[in-house]
Amino acid sequence: MPNRATALNNTTTLQPKRPALFSRLGAFSLVIGMVIAFFISQLIGVYIAGRLLLPATKSMTIGDVFFFGSNDGTVVSASIIISCILLMALSYLIVRVKSGDIREYLAIKPFSLVVGIGMFGILLVFMIGSQALTYLLDKSPLVFVDPLYQSVSSVWLLVFAMVIVAPIYEELIFRGILWSAVAEQFAATPRSKQRGALVASIVTSFIFAVIHLQYGIYEITTIVVLAFIFCYARIKSGSLVLPMLLHIINNGVAMWQYLNQVS
Repeated sequence: MPNRATALNNTTTLQPKRPALFSRLGAFSLVIGMVIAFFISQLIGVYIAGRLLLPATKSMTIGDVFFFGSNDGTVVSASIIISCILLMALSYLIVRVKSGDIREYLAIKPFSLVVGIGMFGILLVFMIGSQALTYLLDKSPLVFVDPLYQSVSSVWLLVFAMVIVAPIYEELIFRGILWSAVAEQFAATPRSKQRGALVASIVTSFIFAVIHLQYGIYEITTIVVLAFIFCYARIKSGSLVLPMLLHIINNGVAMWQYLNQVS
């Protein structure tokens, strides 16, 4: 007669594995579609915010709204918030349509404090090294913020949008739904699961870096490394909350340095 431990092991073995939410074609289509949606949401955000906040919008063409809006700090800040709402809603709808558990699929769960402290240490080393390299190469990675800072109605609005809101929806997309969709294609065995995490990290990190069109080659290379740190945080913690917090910390430090330079 089998003992209790053996019976439990057999029961666990017989439990069906959760099927992937997306097929390989579906995951590929999702990656392409979400990147397109990312840019479209930004355009919609700028257009809506521009129409609401720019003066004399009745006499402006659509091109004028995009041109003046994308260089106005208040409009851009508001557009980031609008984009966040649109992309959060889209991600929720996609997972729910596929009958997935939104919290489980996007890994919205608590994480170990020990893991969090360790990942913060890794991020701190990266920020110190990145700052030293930026100084040695005489780079100004946040120069694109100048027109936004000079035209925003409230600096705190710009800080809120770029430090808090942007990291939330960027992590939701890249270390959330897209990372999960790619990684689950390799979930058949523990070894392939590790390969899936690596492939998902590579794919999402490079896409994440490339979409930052406002930066040059040096900055994009730095963003790739940063993205890998966020992916590693997702893997080590099993939670999307940790990379979100690390992203917020990184943006917060960068914004604090920028404000100190211009004040």
